[in-house]
Amino acid sequence: MQGRTYYLTTLQAWQTEASYFTTSHYILADPNSEAAAETKILAMVEADEGRHNALSQNPLWQELPHPLSPTLIPETVADALSSQGVTLFITTLAATEKVANNHPILRYRVF
Repeated sequence: MQGRTYYLTTLQAWQTEASYFTTSHYILADPNSEAAAETKILAMVEADEGRHNALSQNPLWQELPHPLSPTLIPETVADALSSQGVTLFITTLAATEKVANNHPILRYRVF
């Protein structure tokens, strides 16, 4: 079964795993930074359950709570995305809405 999940990771980690995804989109956590191997990115990954399980076990991939969950995003994610307008004490849905101002395809959608 395919599913979409948001992750905070690095550009290099994304490039390593990207061939296993059905689709994937990302945005630099700090749009003013240069794209280098260790640059933090917010990635939306569509893949099968096995790939998501593998990513959740990988320390280079920090999984965000499901967008419809009331769980707040971790402080490390809020700090990394602060230049996108993301603040502490918000949900993944609110964070992706802010990020979608710069990359609309990352907006969470329910079909």
